[in-house]
Amino acid sequence: MADDHTHVQDFFTARAADWDTRFPDDGPAYAAAVEALGLRPGDAVLDAGCGTGRALPALRAAVGPHGTVLGADLTPAILDAAVQAGRDRSGQLLLADVARLPMRSGVLDAVFGAGLISHLSRPGPDLAELARVVRPGGQLALFHPIGRAALAARHGRQTTDDDLRAEPNLRRLLARSGWQLVSYTDEDARFLALGVRTG
Repeated sequence: MADDHTHVQDFFTARAADWDTRFPDDGPAYAAAVEALGLRPGDAVLDAGCGTGRALPALRAAVGPHGTVLGADLTPAILDAAVQAGRDRSGQLLLADVARLPMRSGVLDAVFGAGLISHLSRPGPDLAELARVVRPGGQLALFHPIGRAALAARHGRQTTDDDLRAEPNLRRLLARSGWQLVSYTDEDARFLALGVRTG
């Protein structure tokens, strides 16, 4: 893994064992975000930066037993926590950097990313890599179980105009990375940006 990911790995390694207990009520929000992706039975989907795999059961339910569900994360301890929670039964877990995915181009129908943007070291190229592995017309969901203002308040900050998740910034970032923003929701109870793979 690249050296610039060390801080991300350190952050999640220290919190892996109790991550799910910190946010025990997020399950319905994850399920609703997955539903918004509009997955179909048999689809192939990646949970990019899957963490403890909280989205994997909902993704599996959406694509059914013949679909493909992958969860990729670069922190071994957080993937171990996903296994401990039994979420590896819903999808295949990969120790992988979403900036350099070990898969062919255009093999996926969709990508789901919860809390992903703030942990990308190079958001433009990293989102372009996610676009590479998705077929044209495929879907992207960038999700957080609380909105930008609520998340900033949780961390003792204010939202700023240069936040990558602000709609104008995210729209431009996605457009430069092979995606078109088609839906944007930023409420106290959730953040959800949906995109479509262009080209």
